[in-house]
Amino acid sequence: MPPEATTPQSSWRQEGVLDHVPENWRGPLGLFALSFLGLGVVTAREWGEMFHQWWNIDTYSHILLVPLILIWLVWLRTDELQKITPKPWAPGLLLIAAGLGLWLVGRLTDINLFAHAGAVGAVQGAVVATLGLRASIALALPLAFATFLVPFGDELIPALQMVTAEIAIALTHLSGIPAVVDGIYIETPVGLFIVAEACSGVKFLIAMITLAVLVCFTRFDSWRRRIAFLAASIIIPIIANGIRAWGTIYIAQSQGVEFAAGFDHIFYGWIFFAIVVVVLIAGAWRYFEREPDDHGWTADEIQTWPWLDKAEQSNTSVSAAAGAIAAMALAAAMIAAIVDPMAIS
Repeated sequence: MPPEATTPQSSWRQEGVLDHVPENWRGPLGLFALSFLGLGVVTAREWGEMFHQWWNIDTYSHILLVPLILIWLVWLRTDELQKITPKPWAPGLLLIAAGLGLWLVGRLTDINLFAHAGAVGAVQGAVVATLGLRASIALALPLAFATFLVPFGDELIPALQMVTAEIAIALTHLSGIPAVVDGIYIETPVGLFIVAEACSGVKFLIAMITLAVLVCFTRFDSWRRRIAFLAASIIIPIIANGIRAWGTIYIAQSQGVEFAAGFDHIFYGWIFFAIVVVVLIAGAWRYFEREPDDHGWTADEIQTWPWLDKAEQSNTSVSAAAGAIAAMALAAAMIAAIVDPMAIS
């Protein structure tokens, strides 16, 4: 009798998502998924506004990469997470309440930054509440990095315009070109140049800060090196943008304003700043201290912290956490609907 052919049992199931999730993670993960869905429904208007800004406003287009980065950061932690048993943590419910409270304040006062931050904060709180303290500590970097989902930075535009104008006029004088500056207006022999909002460099600065934070916590151990790299990632783009503005003025003196404007869009746009990014990363490369998958605390390190045992006395059941989260989401939606009927439309 020929040997019986063998095939992997339930091969289609082995490729399913749930088959790769440890049994002790399925309940808390399911609770988080439901919480994310429920909170997303309540704050759908804010998530829609944020996506609109990510997709349509150049300043925030880099945020489209943040969800992918978050998935990558969580994936890097899968080995450590499998060593942890997640348990819903009651104090984490306060973080959800705080996020929803900030969302309500922002929505009812028409301060979008507060509303957007509250919508994101409620989801961050849901991670802590549903997966527990130990899992949240293991996920500290992606959990904190999710803050960059919130579009912010427009508030810096006026200050950056002034700084860019000051750098540009200083370099213009150094290059022997007579010029007069009045705020963001620079008068030269060939015409008047304005450091407009689009020329403030804010979109590159915000994108650079996002990248710098990622690099700081995936490649450095030393806080001194983290601070130094973050500072360089703020200062150098600002200076580079001033050089960009001066370059446009300088080229215009001999080639004309139209040629300089076209050259600015072609070269001094993302190409110029891509070079700046390469220079920054290359300069820091030799000082990198670890690989990205080494970021964060290990499960073994977390297990040695005695205070966690006391903190986890506030653990709760999946059903109790689910009821509390549902009640908070419903209450927030009802308050918003009563005070401002447009708040959840």
